[in-house]
Amino acid sequence: MDISFLGGPAPQRGVGVVAPFDFALDRELWRWVPDEVSLHMTRTPFVPVEVSLDLARMVSEHETLGEAVRTLNAIAPEVVAYACTSGSFVGGVAGERAMCEAMTWAGAVPSVTTSGALLDALAELGVRRVALVTPYTVSVTRALEAYIAEAGVAVTGCAFMGLTRHIWKVPYRDVADMARQAVPAEGAADALFISCTNLPTYDVIPQLEAELRIPVISANQVTMWAALRRLGTPAVGPYQALTDPSARIGPVVPGPAGPAVAGSVGPAVADMPGVSDGPDTDQQQEGWT
Repeated sequence: MDISFLGGPAPQRGVGVVAPFDFALDRELWRWVPDEVSLHMTRTPFVPVEVSLDLARMVSEHETLGEAVRTLNAIAPEVVAYACTSGSFVGGVAGERAMCEAMTWAGAVPSVTTSGALLDALAELGVRRVALVTPYTVSVTRALEAYIAEAGVAVTGCAFMGLTRHIWKVPYRDVADMARQAVPAEGAADALFISCTNLPTYDVIPQLEAELRIPVISANQVTMWAALRRLGTPAVGPYQALTDPSARIGPVVPGPAGPAVAGSVGPAVADMPGVSDGPDTDQQQEGWT
């Protein structure tokens, strides 16, 4: 059979992604990416340290980042993204900017980080008051709060899990429960940020936006949104306020099952595939606030 008429694969635009060695959600990143874009992943070297401020510093050293970016140079991505929230906020606003400069110098392409993308997303949505959900310990969570405050955004509520490992195993139900604690009432915040690129969030975002009636943004979402924006390409995120303007919060529309937010649709969080009926007992959930 002659298949020469197919002409070969369609041209692809490349996004290089530098992730920590324990990053486990490659597939989730791809869900925000349109068909004409490819992700080229690389990871920082393994270090025997659990999730902590020490680990955040180790996986964000400029030498480590530069070496990771140089491994991507052969495939010539158009932009490089550092997919780690704690690693990009641990040095404050100035530290995040220095990381971008180090990556750009190593790869000669524009660079973004998760925490820098977070600030861009908050500005895009006009957010001045944000609530937080994190899987981190209290010390890492406080460092995130300090980073956001340094950027001039008020933190109005926070829920954290105290995990130091296996964050990618947290089920959507636990994420939703923490979100409700961080935003206990309507008007408590302008938006909710769910931190950590190792915490699954893609499917839960539109459901929480419908329930909380505010934009809900996550670490992986803002990372891909910012990287693709450098390419002039929108991220793929139906019914997510950041990526889909038609899903941004509008007037409340009554429905047969009660009020719903205009532009937000989908099943209840408890009905989504992959949502457990309760917390994972194998996880070390040290405490919530």
